[in-house]
Amino acid sequence: MRWGIMGTGGIAQQFATDLELTDSGKVVAVGSRSRASADNFADGFTIERRHASYADLAADPEVDAVYVATPHPMHHPNALLALNAGKAVLVEKPFTMNAEEARELVKVARANNVFLMEAMWTRFLPHMRKVRELVGGLGDIVTVTADFGYGFPEEADHRLFAPELGGGALLDLGIYVVSFASMVLGTPSKIVSMIDPAFTGVDAQTSMIFGYDSGAQALLNCTLRGTSPTRATVVGTEGRIEIDSEFFAPTTVRLVPRDGSPTVFASEHEGRGLRHQADEVARRLAAGETESPLMSLDESVSIMETMDAVLARA
Repeated sequence: MRWGIMGTGGIAQQFATDLELTDSGKVVAVGSRSRASADNFADGFTIERRHASYADLAADPEVDAVYVATPHPMHHPNALLALNAGKAVLVEKPFTMNAEEARELVKVARANNVFLMEAMWTRFLPHMRKVRELVGGLGDIVTVTADFGYGFPEEADHRLFAPELGGGALLDLGIYVVSFASMVLGTPSKIVSMIDPAFTGVDAQTSMIFGYDSGAQALLNCTLRGTSPTRATVVGTEGRIEIDSEFFAPTTVRLVPRDGSPTVFASEHEGRGLRHQADEVARRLAAGETESPLMSLDESVSIMETMDAVLARA
């Protein structure tokens, strides 16, 4: 599959690097807001097709699928460019800035019968596949916990503190913990949240409690002010699953039954882990499908609705 990458930042470089570890596809084109940036990125990966605009990349006839790796506020307009050009689209998480934008992307993708998926790369990692296999043996799920904290320097020009770039802990780090809870428990019926703002007004720390009709609860936290354990657990009536740090990246999973000894599932992995989502896109396109059941469009919209509610209720 022939990939075109929109954006030339760190996540775009990680994706291009990881794609070299798989035979499901290759990067054939890159687009940026300037030719110099596109050339610099392309030189690093021996990419021949370089575009000085995102629109030109979307229109490139040699591109089968577009990976949108631009800043959060640009996900919606950039994905629309690619969808309207008939390209399959993988949009970096968070899917959009809010649920309204997410619903529009899904509407356009389905109207055009074009593949679309959120690039929540964690969903496709081998250890998360193991988690999904093990959850069914835990009995009734009681509690899900997850945290993601990293201490960033409080600088006005840092993207995570810039409102115009979609800064804040929730959109950048919290998306991982919210998506993890969604994978295990689905959409919450109750949401309680608390936010501590940064000096620019974006959320520096957000804590959440989600309630579900089953009686289960999710306890989630994200912060820009310090490095947290970055672990996750799923607790059931018959045992629990412990995911070591960093839970969202390739790592070790431990099954601790209510009775008996723990079983450890070690991580055996090559690369950062972004190649697995590229493989998933290739599989679904080869099967003639327009979305993935592992990260469905309806769930991506639901997650953005949850994120909107978290902000509103804080």
